[in-house]
Amino acid sequence: MRRFAAVLAAVLHVAVLLVLPASAQPPATALPTVAAFTAALAHDDGLFPLHHDARRGLLYLEVPRTGEDFLYQVSLPAGLGSNDIGLDRGQLGETTVVRFERAGGRLLLVAPNLAFRASSANAAERRAVRDAFAEGVLFAFPIVAEDAGGAVLVDALPFVLRDAHGVVQTLQRTGQGAFSLDAARSSLWMEGTKSFPKNTEMEGRLTFASANPGALVRSVAADAQAVTLRERHSFVELPPLSGPGSYAPRRYDPRGGFFSIAFADYSAPLGSPVQQRLLVRHRLEKRDPSAAVSEPVEPIVYYLDNGTPEPVRSALLDGARWWNGAFEAAGFRDAFRVEVLPDTADALDVRYTVIQWVHRSTRGWSYGASVVDPRTGEILKGHVSLGSLRVRQDYLLAEGLLAPYSGALPTAAADPMAAMALARIRQLSAHEVGHTLGLAHNFAASTRGRTSVMDYPAPLATLRADGSVSLDSAYAVGIGTWDRAAVRFGYGTPAAGQAEDAYLTAEVAAMRRAGLVYLSDRDHSGGVEPRTVQWDNGADVLSGLRADLAVRRAALDRFSDAAVRWGQPAAMVEEAFVPLYLRHRYAVAGAARLLGGQSYETAIRGDGTDARTRPVAASTQRAALALLLSTLTPDALRLPDVVRRLAPRPPGFEPTRESVPTRTGVAFDAFAPAEVAAALVVDELVRPDRAARLAAQRATFPETTPALPALADVYAEVTRALWKAPMPVSVEDAQIRRTVQGVWTDALVALALDPRAAPTVRAVAADESDRLAAWLTATATGAERAHRRYYASALRRALDRPLAPSSAPLASPLTPPPGAPIGSAEDGPAARHRARVAAGADLGAETDRDTP
Repeated sequence: MRRFAAVLAAVLHVAVLLVLPASAQPPATALPTVAAFTAALAHDDGLFPLHHDARRGLLYLEVPRTGEDFLYQVSLPAGLGSNDIGLDRGQLGETTVVRFERAGGRLLLVAPNLAFRASSANAAERRAVRDAFAEGVLFAFPIVAEDAGGAVLVDALPFVLRDAHGVVQTLQRTGQGAFSLDAARSSLWMEGTKSFPKNTEMEGRLTFASANPGALVRSVAADAQAVTLRERHSFVELPPLSGPGSYAPRRYDPRGGFFSIAFADYSAPLGSPVQQRLLVRHRLEKRDPSAAVSEPVEPIVYYLDNGTPEPVRSALLDGARWWNGAFEAAGFRDAFRVEVLPDTADALDVRYTVIQWVHRSTRGWSYGASVVDPRTGEILKGHVSLGSLRVRQDYLLAEGLLAPYSGALPTAAADPMAAMALARIRQLSAHEVGHTLGLAHNFAASTRGRTSVMDYPAPLATLRADGSVSLDSAYAVGIGTWDRAAVRFGYGTPAAGQAEDAYLTAEVAAMRRAGLVYLSDRDHSGGVEPRTVQWDNGADVLSGLRADLAVRRAALDRFSDAAVRWGQPAAMVEEAFVPLYLRHRYAVAGAARLLGGQSYETAIRGDGTDARTRPVAASTQRAALALLLSTLTPDALRLPDVVRRLAPRPPGFEPTRESVPTRTGVAFDAFAPAEVAAALVVDELVRPDRAARLAAQRATFPETTPALPALADVYAEVTRALWKAPMPVSVEDAQIRRTVQGVWTDALVALALDPRAAPTVRAVAADESDRLAAWLTATATGAERAHRRYYASALRRALDRPLAPSSAPLASPLTPPPGAPIGSAEDGPAARHRARVAAGADLGAETDRDTP
C-alpha cells in the first residue's frame, strides 16, 4: 500500500508540472554560448565549423543553421588490403541526403526518403508523399552549447567513433568471424578531420576485435584479433535545386549507355510513369552556348594518386586523358583534364575527383565509383580505385605466352611483357574513369571491333609465320566510336531551337545507323546474349575461341623453363603456366552462350526496333557444341613436359591461390589441371538457366528450320563424345579421358538433383544419368572395369536414394585458380556441388538452403 501511494504521488506531481504555465515551472539549466564553450579549443572554419582538442581527443561540431539539406558520405581512408573481404583504401560507402533538426536537447541527423517524392508545387501534395513513407534518423547529437541566433554546438565524437561503414557486417558476411568495435582502442584521427567552405570531414581510427578471426583477416592484418581501420564522415554542401547555380538533370534512356538514378514521383500526370529515371553525369556547361565547340564554364578535372609509381603513373595519365577527345567531339574544348594530385590535397576531399592506386594482398577488381546527388543524378565527385597487382598479372600473362627468358633479361627499352602490361593499364584507366563519367559497361562493343573502352578486352595474341606469339597489338589505344557517341548523348547540348528530347532521340538514331549496339551487365549476367561476352576480341564468338585455342596450343608447345627469370626457383614455372593453360576459359564461356542463346535489342515503343528475341541458328549452336567438346580432348588438355614432371616448390615458395590444386600432396598433380579446365567447360553446359532455354527453345521458336537442338540431344552428344568414343591408347591420354568423364558425370547428376533447376531439366539430366549408368554397367570390362563400375554404382545411388548421405558420387572439389581479376565466376550445379562438398554438405539433401 505504501508503494502504491508513493507511485500515485509521483504521478500527481508530474501531472501538476505539466499543467503549470511555463513561468511557474522549474527553470532549465542554461547552456553556455558556443564562443564560451569553445574558447580553449582549436577552431577549423568551414561548412560546419569544427572545434577540437587533439590532446584530450575532443571534437565538437558547430551547426550554424538547421533544416537545410546537405550530403552525408561515408568512406574508408585506410583499408584492410584483402580483395576477397572488400574493405579497400578509398572505398566509398553510403551516400545520403540529410539535414539537422533540433529536438529538445538533441540535434537529430535526419535522412528524408528520396525514393518517393512529389515534384508538385503544392506543398500539401509534397507533404502527403513525405508522410506516407518512412524517413530515417541516423544519429542524435547531444547539444552542449547554443547561441541566441540558433547556432548550436554538438559533441561529435560518439558520431565519429562508430562503425558507419559496416565493417563488422562485412567481416561477418565474408566469413571472417564475429568482430565488435572496441571503443577503448578507437580514437579521433585528426589528420582526416578538417573543414572546408563546401565540406566538413571527420575521421575516426576504429579497432575491431575478435577472439577467432578468419583466415583472410589473418593473412593481411598486423594483429588479426585487433583490426584497426579508419572511417571518414563527410558533410558536403549540395547545389541548389533551382535558380542560379542549379543543375539541369537529363532524362535517362536505356539505349544511351549511362547509369541512372530512379525514384517514384507521385505527382506525375496520369498516363505518365510514376517511376522517374535521371542520367548520372558530371555538370558540364558551355561558356558560349551558341558555339558548336566551346570551352566549358568549369572543366572536369581528375587527379591521379601521387603515390603511383612510374612507369604506371604515366600510363594511367595517358589512358585517362583519352576522354578529352570524346568531349571535344561533344562540343567542349579542353573540358577534361587529368593532373597529379598535389601533395597538400586530400584524395577523399569532395573537391577532388581522383584516380587512386590501391594495394591489396591479392589481385582483384578495379572500380569507378562516384558521389552522386540523389536528387538530380549530378556527379559531385568521381573516385577511381585501381588495384596495383593487375599490372603485374598482365605481365605474368605475357611471360606465359612468350616464355622469354632463354637469354638475357629484357631491358626497359625492349620488354614486351611490360609493354603489354602498360597498354592494359592505360585501357583500364580509361575504363574506370568512364564509369565515373557516368558510363556503364558495353559488352557488345567488341562485336564491332575495338569500339569502346567500356568493354572487357582480352589481350589480343596472334601467331607469326614461325608459330611464335605476338603481343604487338594486345590492347587498343584511345577511346572508340561508341565512347564518343555515348559522351555526345550524355554531355552534348541541343542545337539552337532544338528540344532536348529531340536531341537525345537523334543521338540514339545516329548510334543505330552506325551499327553501335549497347548491351550491359544485366545482358551479360543472364548468359543469353552471345554478343555480351567478356574478355574477348572480335564479332564471331566461335572464331575467337578457335583463335584462342590456336594461340594456347602454340604457346604450350613452346612452353619451357624459359618462362621463369634466371635466379628464381624452377618450380615457379607454374605461376606462368596456369593462366596460359586456362587462357581459353572466357572464350569457352562465350561459345557456351550460343547454346540456347537469344539475341535482342533494347527497344523503345515507336523507335522502329524489333522487340522480339531471335534464337541463335541451329547450325551455329551445333558448331558451338562441337568446338566446346574439342576442348575436352586429351590433345587439348595434355601438359607440356616441363609441367607434367614439375618438382614440388621449395621452402618459402608455398603454393598460393594462383597455383594448380592438387590431390597428390606436395607433389604436382599432373591431372588436376585437366580436371579444372574440363569443369570450366562442363559447368557452362549444365547451367540451370541455359539448360532450361535449351529444353524450351524448340517450343519457343517452332518456326525455326532446321529444328533447334533439344536439351536431351545435347546431353546425349556430350556423353557420347566423353564416354563412348574409343579410349586413347596412351596411358596419359587415357587418364585425362577418365578425368573428364568424371567431371561430366558429376555435373550431370548434380543437375538432376538441383532443386532450383526446372523440372524438365532435372528430368532430362536424370534420364541421361540413368542411360549412362545402364551403359556403364553393360560395358564395365577390361581396363575400364573399375572406373565404369564405380560411376555406374554412384549414379544409381544418387538417383535411387537422393536423400541419403551416401548418395554423393562426386569427388572432393578442386578450386580453380582465379581467372578474372577477382577470381573465377563459377556457376552451375557442378560448381555449387564442389562448394557444398568443401563445406561438408550433403549432395542429396534437397533444400532451398543449397546456396553457392
